[in-house]
Amino acid sequence: MLHTVRRACAARVIPSRALLRGHPTRNASGTLLRGPTVYPALQSQAHGHSSYYSTIVAEEAVPRKKKVWDSVDEAIQDVKSGDIVLSGGFGLCGTPDTLIDALSKRKEQVKDLTVVSNNVGSGDKGLGKLLYSGQIDKVMASYIGGNKHFESLYLNGEISLELIPQGTLVGRLHAHAAGFPAFYTPTGASTAVEEGSIPIRLKEGGMKSGVAIPGNKKEGREFNGRRFVLEPAIAGDVALVRAWKVDEVGNCVFRYAANNFSTTMAKNAKLTIVEAENIVPVGSLSPNAIHLPGIYVDRIVKATAPKQIEILTLAKETSAKDEKPADPAKQAAVDMRNRIARRAAKELKDGYYVNLGIGMPTLVPEFLPPSVKVWLQSENGILGMGPYPTKDEVDADIINAGKETVTLLPGSAVFDSYDSFAMIRGGHIDVSILGAMQVSQAGDIANFMIPGKLVKGIGGAMDLVSNPDKTKVIVVMEHCAKDGSPKILKQCELPLTGARTVSQIITELAVFDVDRHAGELTLSEVAGGVTVEEVRAKTGADFKVSSRLGTM
Repeated sequence: MLHTVRRACAARVIPSRALLRGHPTRNASGTLLRGPTVYPALQSQAHGHSSYYSTIVAEEAVPRKKKVWDSVDEAIQDVKSGDIVLSGGFGLCGTPDTLIDALSKRKEQVKDLTVVSNNVGSGDKGLGKLLYSGQIDKVMASYIGGNKHFESLYLNGEISLELIPQGTLVGRLHAHAAGFPAFYTPTGASTAVEEGSIPIRLKEGGMKSGVAIPGNKKEGREFNGRRFVLEPAIAGDVALVRAWKVDEVGNCVFRYAANNFSTTMAKNAKLTIVEAENIVPVGSLSPNAIHLPGIYVDRIVKATAPKQIEILTLAKETSAKDEKPADPAKQAAVDMRNRIARRAAKELKDGYYVNLGIGMPTLVPEFLPPSVKVWLQSENGILGMGPYPTKDEVDADIINAGKETVTLLPGSAVFDSYDSFAMIRGGHIDVSILGAMQVSQAGDIANFMIPGKLVKGIGGAMDLVSNPDKTKVIVVMEHCAKDGSPKILKQCELPLTGARTVSQIITELAVFDVDRHAGELTLSEVAGGVTVEEVRAKTGADFKVSSRLGTM
């Protein structure tokens, strides 16, 4: 093959590789040749592209087989009932809606699918179409979120759900793609994930009728004093992916946060179908820009479905800390949340890498002093996340982990979900700030479900608390639940997100430091006008009082 290429190059008088790469070349005596040199063979007006990326120009060297299909319906004909379908996307960002739409029209032919995705659309959008068409029998996902229809199906025993931590989900997909049968992870150790206590399917009628399919218990093992669980690889039959630019042989480029799970899923499946926003000629993409090499892609179709935004969030003229609701009760709630966020901001230092959970944690940056700037990491693939956009700055491909529209700071980087969770589990994040339903005196945290009543999903929370020796985990929450019961307890009553992971608890009443190893709380600060006795009365755990008790 190489001899054929060399002969083709010689016959067409192709110049040196250094010249084609734009590097300076030398003459026979070794002297550098200066000045711009243009090689016409690299220029073409085909398809409107004026230049191509290659170190040689030899059409004979490139296979002629192309992967572009004219018909979406024909491209998905091999998807059959019972298949395991991997669907890229995060919320509605980067979802392969053209392919999903086509698949939803085959509801009589294609049923009983197992769908693997971060979440299952929003309402009847995204994968929600297949939920409403009744084509999905089981979902393997990390998050349900606000999809009430999906939550209702699960709680009534009408669909199977295997809840998987977000980083573990992409890790299990990556494992099969790389030829590994399983891998050990600290995520989910000593929780319901390891115990297998979250039912995959309830009997018809829901929790009161019992469990139809129990959860999968995982093998646990200790390495260097830390507990890990063995997670099996997930093997997909078909991957449905959306990409920004795809050439005719399948090389893919994704845009901003629209990559998420797509690269890993495309590498995993027996059959990978990509819908491309732009299909470009071979050679028109820089090899340096390729996120997914064409070897993983089998079929390409033109994306025709428009991009969607799940939560359009715009920058406000006034910040949250300056909001003044007319309703006194709402104003009190705003003041309480701001008090907690303001105190949490004091834990951050200039240059820190920080991950913020959904809800109250997102308020923290507004209270940072001008001298403190941090890098915000979002688990869907952003480092250097900026504030909410103005109307003119909105971009459907730039969202945060809460599916809200955001912006990117100068110096930011984007990457796929596998890299994102490698940063998180590897302890490269300095601080993670999360909300919680309950926290124990030993630093256990519960924040993802109420069995039989509420299933929001695990999301990335279990991963974010999986390396507490390297990443400081701070919980921000109201001191008591709506019914007045304490949320800081001797032991959590709800399924754990992480065991002995929280280092600090900040509420509207107090700040606690957690000794995770001894399983003890120390009250370090109280809010103005709050007494230690009031804190004791509203806390369901024992605690010490610091000899240097401060005021929030």
